[in-house]
Amino acid sequence: MLTLSRRLRDLEHRLGSVVFERTTGGTRSTTAGQEFLDTARRIVNDVDAAFAGLKVRSRGERGGLTVGVCGALSAGNLRATLMEHQRRFPNVDVKGVDGRRVLLLSDLSADAIDVAIMTAASAAWADKALPLWSERVVVTVPEGPPPFTTTRSSNGPSWRARMSWSPSAIPGRTTSAFC
Repeated sequence: MLTLSRRLRDLEHRLGSVVFERTTGGTRSTTAGQEFLDTARRIVNDVDAAFAGLKVRSRGERGGLTVGVCGALSAGNLRATLMEHQRRFPNVDVKGVDGRRVLLLSDLSADAIDVAIMTAASAAWADKALPLWSERVVVTVPEGPPPFTTTRSSNGPSWRARMSWSPSAIPGRTTSAFC
């Protein structure tokens, strides 16, 4: 193993300049040596900062995030979730993209978006889905005629659905993120 003294002499030889002045009282850097050390220190600090920045970005704590969202989810839990994300990761620029489910999944496959948030599951993405929250879907309809009635208009017959469910019979709707 080489000693520090030997390594410094090898460095001076490679640089073609005396970096350290050696005396019986010790060693100190020359003017050229101090300039070299200042530059080397900046380079080491820049490399350390580059590694730290890469680690932060790879953990998703800095950079950009493009979120594809089905239009029906533009409020409520999604808004609260995105606000919490912004609070926790202020250095991440979040961009939202609105779209239909099939287009969002296509954008996700093409790396045009980073994540797609939607209510409907997709069999092709089932192994990559992460349930985010469940919400109760409530339907309110007036009391009256049977659930389905046929009406006639000047354009011909049309169907009008009238549903009457009790709140306890309505299953929860799960919202998932695909990444």
